[in-house]
Amino acid sequence: MKLYYAPGACSLAVHIALREVGATFDLVKVDLARHTTEGGANFLDISPRGYVPLLELNDRSRHTEGAALLQYVADLDPAQALIGKPGSRERMAVLQWLTFISTELHKGFSPWLWHKETADSTRQAVKAKLAVRFAEMEAVLAHSEFLAGAYSVADAYGFTILNWANLLGIPLTPYPQVQAWMARVAARPAVQAALRAEGLAP
Repeated sequence: MKLYYAPGACSLAVHIALREVGATFDLVKVDLARHTTEGGANFLDISPRGYVPLLELNDRSRHTEGAALLQYVADLDPAQALIGKPGSRERMAVLQWLTFISTELHKGFSPWLWHKETADSTRQAVKAKLAVRFAEMEAVLAHSEFLAGAYSVADAYGFTILNWANLLGIPLTPYPQVQAWMARVAARPAVQAALRAEGLAP
């Protein structure tokens, strides 16, 4: 397999999941501003949507959309420990969190807070909505070490997206349980390995 990624982008979640399940894969770094790979290829020729993550499977087929890729990667583990068995309550809980993160968090941060031209009123409205979502997570994490109970691909995704708060100067200090959860996820060997591989950790 081959994962096309940009350091610290949402592709980090898929990168973490691949390492968690012990998959064999290659990494291809993408410059999203220039739409080129580190080898000089035009990324738009590879992925017309122009964004990461993109996962190329062994049959050369190419697939996008982080939440879908996280489900696929989690199922590569025969035990399905990162997502739960089909039809199980564990899987339903993980899928609910994946959907919540993709719609309520990911699309809150991006594109609005990354674009300089976004109006201040829009920025404030987005931050207010994110604060409500952070508070929801705070309440859940006060009673659970991880989002869906046991560690799952939802935690890898949530960690990746909430890490953007640090990059954007959005304080998480009002949410100590969220901060503690972030630290637990960050301490995992697969997460550390992914961060180092992307140049995000020493």
